[in-house]
Amino acid sequence: MHATDVTPEVWERILAARSGASCLCCGEWSAGERAAIDLYGAMIAPPGTGHVSAQIGQSLDGRVATVAGDAADVSGPDGLAHLHRMRALVDAVVVGVKTALHDDPRLTVRLVSGRNPARVVIDPSGRLPNDAHLFAEDGARRVVIQAVDTPRPEGVEVVRLPRDEWIAPQAIVAALRGKGLHHLLIEGGAITIARFLEADLLTRLHVAVAPLLIGSGPQGLTTQPITRLAQARRPE
Repeated sequence: MHATDVTPEVWERILAARSGASCLCCGEWSAGERAAIDLYGAMIAPPGTGHVSAQIGQSLDGRVATVAGDAADVSGPDGLAHLHRMRALVDAVVVGVKTALHDDPRLTVRLVSGRNPARVVIDPSGRLPNDAHLFAEDGARRVVIQAVDTPRPEGVEVVRLPRDEWIAPQAIVAALRGKGLHHLLIEGGAITIARFLEADLLTRLHVAVAPLLIGSGPQGLTTQPITRLAQARRPE
């Protein structure tokens, strides 16, 4: 557990470190401020190096929404602010088309100071409409990864990749790095995160557990079943 205190001074130092203008090793900080520096500082990678993070918010009983699909504010205001901080520290935030269709997210950092990352949607069949918030022109790069010839709005970068049942996560990461997007945040949904996890591509995974019990509904991370605990992934 991280009892963090993300003061304005701490956040400005983290952003400065992200841009290469400062370090995180010096300064007089409280225990909570140092915990915040350790938490978010661990997401900062040297420019040009590959770093793939993921974040998922879920209830105490591992649900991400109700049976009716209500997933609004599962993590609460603190969880949303945490997610926006994570966005501010990466080159691009990535979501699957199901999340894009259901939530129509903006994927900005509007709750905190910082730069909006590139927005990437994985849309193999070209299902996302061109008036989605993801494609809105606001100065941030917009990228769609698809396996079809669906035309996209002017300024949206289209990456064509082959697919079998799904587009391979390794191919997605390689294509984005080819576009100069090295530091990625896989934001959702749970199936998309699980695919990157099972491909052993995640450097860091944040699980925000909200203090509520939903009872039923879609689960958070659902990976391939195992028969022995020795086969389980054990993050550090």
